[in-house]
Amino acid sequence: MSELNATAAALLGLLQDGPATGGQLVAAAEERFGTFFSVTRSQVYRELPALAKEGLVRLGKQGPRSSQQYVITAAGKKAFKAWLTSDAGPDHLRSPLILRLVHAASLTAKQRASLIETARASYQEDLDEARAAVKAAGDPYSKAIAEFGQAHARAALKLIDAIPDA
Repeated sequence: MSELNATAAALLGLLQDGPATGGQLVAAAEERFGTFFSVTRSQVYRELPALAKEGLVRLGKQGPRSSQQYVITAAGKKAFKAWLTSDAGPDHLRSPLILRLVHAASLTAKQRASLIETARASYQEDLDEARAAVKAAGDPYSKAIAEFGQAHARAALKLIDAIPDA
């Protein structure tokens, strides 16, 4: 078995809750950890066949519109547990906002202002959702993760506020 990448581990973690289709996994990933770890539809549909080939998931029931459920196998549970207990390695920040800001000189002043305005609204919404998640957290792990989401949104808003008007 090859070493799990973070996306594969994320899918195996979601499948711990029971069988799911690719679309259900995309939705669950967005809901559970989309604030800090994005999983795209294309990543899910690329990763699931690879996990099946490795014997970490198997096909489950066929759903409506040819959707296919996936079920984690015993080997998948073992691989996920091994991933959870392995060295996490460095965290890498993937921020579409920061990438856009790095290249903001290629935009007109009006486009830059629009970028900033849209980002500010988005991160304010993220902050509001994170505040609600902190209040709703039922365990210390969920609370700590929600507080991280809150701090991330605050940091992004601070970055945005540090940019002078163009």
